[in-house]
Amino acid sequence: MQSLTNRSQSVSNKKMSFAERIYLPAVFGGMWITLKHFFKKKNTVSYPEETRPMSAIYRGQHVLKRDEQGRERCTACGLCAVSCPAEAITMIASERTKGEENLYREEKYASTYEINMLRCIFCGLCEEACPKEAIFLTDRIVDANFGRDEFIFGKDKLVEPVDQRVDVSKRQIWDYQNK
Repeated sequence: MQSLTNRSQSVSNKKMSFAERIYLPAVFGGMWITLKHFFKKKNTVSYPEETRPMSAIYRGQHVLKRDEQGRERCTACGLCAVSCPAEAITMIASERTKGEENLYREEKYASTYEINMLRCIFCGLCEEACPKEAIFLTDRIVDANFGRDEFIFGKDKLVEPVDQRVDVSKRQIWDYQNK
């Protein structure tokens, strides 16, 4: 009979020595490794008080940016939702009405914009696909929670406040330098 693969190896039934049968060398080897790690520097930090330094390109919580006049940049083109491999982004487009010129940049805007953070893999493809530079991944950590409903971020959590702009210039500078 011909073997299915050329990587097969024959198994030997070698008899174990007395030391191998009583497992003492393996136990002492494990204890030696434990003893070596016992005297090494600890890798843990006291998280809320101390934070580890993060990379300049760390991808954290999403933010929907505003332009210089405080209007939302998102035009609900849907390219971010199409480019998302985890299908975490959903949106509903609406047309701007009279009097909303100071709220939205274009005639079309996202009336509903949601990101399911449990599905999101923080790949950054949504920010690369956005032609209006409306969505960015910031250096903020997504807060932990107990319920699943709190992880569906709507526009109330995603759109940056007018008075508290989120700085994403470090990520933009890194992206342009390395392309």
